[in-house]
Amino acid sequence: MTMTTEPAATTTETKSTSTIAVRRFARNGKLVAGLVIGGAIVLFGLLGPLVTQDPSLVHDQGLTGPGGDHWLGTTQTGQDVLAQLAHGTRGSLAVGAIVGVLTLILSAFFGVVGAYAGGWVDEAFSLFTNIMLVIPGLPLVIVISSYVPDKSIWLVSVVLAITSWAGSARVLRGYTLSLRNRDYVLASRVAGEKRRRILAVEILPNLIPLFASQVVFAVIFAILGEAGLSYLGLGASGSFTWGTMLYYAQNGLALRLGAWWWFVPPGLLLALFGAALSLINFSIDEIINPKLRDQTRAARKSWRMSREQLSKAKEATL
Repeated sequence: MTMTTEPAATTTETKSTSTIAVRRFARNGKLVAGLVIGGAIVLFGLLGPLVTQDPSLVHDQGLTGPGGDHWLGTTQTGQDVLAQLAHGTRGSLAVGAIVGVLTLILSAFFGVVGAYAGGWVDEAFSLFTNIMLVIPGLPLVIVISSYVPDKSIWLVSVVLAITSWAGSARVLRGYTLSLRNRDYVLASRVAGEKRRRILAVEILPNLIPLFASQVVFAVIFAILGEAGLSYLGLGASGSFTWGTMLYYAQNGLALRLGAWWWFVPPGLLLALFGAALSLINFSIDEIINPKLRDQTRAARKSWRMSREQLSKAKEATL
């Protein structure tokens, strides 16, 4: 009887744990809203260019409003705004993805590996990180972009990644230093485990939520930074992003001519995607820091007034 009841009990415990995890996920309104909005924009960026026309194709109808042939109207030169928006979404997401991956690699190498190695390696990596941290990022990006005549999305992404990884490396270094002195890490060292295995098995899994938070922050910085550079005319050449759409709309006097369909869609998607990533980042911060989650719950409880409190408030106002 004992052999037959233990697997059933284990299965029941596994189901209850997964059910609790799903309920916690569903109750986190910020995370669900961020994933839904961000997922919809990513899906549009992936599938939109496949069903829309060439964004550079010029039609004989310039600066026309949304209609049957052109759902979001046309630009001053007769280009379809919906096609530009679909390809621009893909371009901006590509910049965010490239910068996010490069920032993760650089920050993990100089932050995590350096802190775990210790000694002169940690001091050298920390010195280099501090030097990169005090260098002003946006002016450096502007200078590099202005001196390179032909800029691709890869070049802009690499420049943005080089100027944005130092802050994440400092955060990861501090957390890795605290993990390095934990009891289970010291026990693995005493047991004779290899340093690579300790780093991969004992330390890196505990850094996954922090990695996710730093990557999300890097993607937000990359997309907003690329949009700012493109709006100034220093973005990628020959490509469509949300920033280049706003740049061309500004040069085409879209605001003065009342062509809202030209600049509102890219600005709206830029704001929505930034808000979605911010919501996801806030949710990850609550997962990393339980005290922050408890403070959020306490604040929500304080916002909910009982019926007696509402009646007293109404009587006081009357």
